[in-house]
Amino acid sequence: MSPIEIGSVAIVGLLVLIYIGMPIGIGMLFVSFLGVAAIRGDVVSLRMLGAVANDSLREYLFAVVPLFVLMGLLVTVSKVGKDTFDVFQQLLRRLTAGLGIATVFANAIFASITGISIASASVFSRVAVPEMTRHGYTKKFATGVVAGSSVLGMLIPPSLLMIVYAVLAEESVGRMFLAGIGPGILLAFAFSLTILLLARVRKRFVFESAHDDASYEDFSGIAMLRKSVPIAVLMLVVLGGLYGGFLNPTEAGAAGAMGALVIALVRRSMDARTFWKLLVESGQITVSVLFLILAATFFSRMLALSGVPRELAEIFLTGPIGPYGFLLIYLLLIIALGCLIDSISIMLILLPIALPVAEAAGFDLIWFGVLTVVSVEVGLLTPPFGLSVYIIKSAMDDPDLRVGEIFRGALPFVIAMILSLGLIVAFPPIATWLARL
Repeated sequence: MSPIEIGSVAIVGLLVLIYIGMPIGIGMLFVSFLGVAAIRGDVVSLRMLGAVANDSLREYLFAVVPLFVLMGLLVTVSKVGKDTFDVFQQLLRRLTAGLGIATVFANAIFASITGISIASASVFSRVAVPEMTRHGYTKKFATGVVAGSSVLGMLIPPSLLMIVYAVLAEESVGRMFLAGIGPGILLAFAFSLTILLLARVRKRFVFESAHDDASYEDFSGIAMLRKSVPIAVLMLVVLGGLYGGFLNPTEAGAAGAMGALVIALVRRSMDARTFWKLLVESGQITVSVLFLILAATFFSRMLALSGVPRELAEIFLTGPIGPYGFLLIYLLLIIALGCLIDSISIMLILLPIALPVAEAAGFDLIWFGVLTVVSVEVGLLTPPFGLSVYIIKSAMDDPDLRVGEIFRGALPFVIAMILSLGLIVAFPPIATWLARL
């Protein structure tokens, strides 16, 4: 067999292994080892595996992963999410469907602190959904708003997916974070516009009753200030330090984790046992992410050795499909895979194949990364996988709430995301302007 045939068989073999239930990281290591062994021999394959383990994980940059994960978990237990929702509820409650829009913007702010969509879905399903249903919103709409806006966690910086993409594409983490700001704001406004349109055109979808007779909790100016200050300080430390040039991404993660720890301690929302559990959970998430990065790096080198990306670039870019035909197929494939497997796994499988083609097509890899992340996030809302939907169902613990109802509630936001994706494709500066300053 030629190297290209071996690489093609390895890709098909990986998909088969994933389908039958093998963990994705182990599957990637297995097919990569066999692929390199078939092309160059067992000795080269063993040496390459050792080199990959050394080269892909020893960089100082990777310390950013556990630090941002820990910061996100600490922010979650310190009830910053509820405070964020309370602030926006107070500001927007007189607006039509104002609680829905408050949920979107509270999620956007929360995303700029945590960077994890699952954390947003878990927190706001407990905070926003009960409050919205109390004020006459349908459960379908309330859970759909939380599911839709939770995806902002992986787009608005800091973002775990942006870090993973930056590592695989060898781009600057700081530039990738900057690239997420414009699309994140675009999505937040697209979601808000979707809510306003639904409230006018499909009132039965949004409201259980025509009148909201429930009372709102009033907060004094001092209470609002007390709720706002921790959020503002944490954003200033992390984003201000990062974009002001005072901190690199790893230092910003450390400063953010320290700030979140201080907030949790001051509020007495965490004891020693809870802190230990958070450290263990941070370690588990970090190890799983770094193991997947190691496996993806080996997979990428095996594909480069086989020549498959080069052959694909020639087929796509010199044939009738063309660069934008390749881009369309790539984005549709990501959305389709999002119905079956998780976000990071999709990126780790497809990017080693797609990045060389995108580079050969002359695409801006930062813009390409934003498109990748937005497309991957659509998969969090689509059946049958829809991770955010299942997180909400689990967090709500409501036997009358069906998973299908949450998926239907999230559908308008999936449409809004796809339209926003089209705008980012048509107008790349939405993603690249800040990053390329």
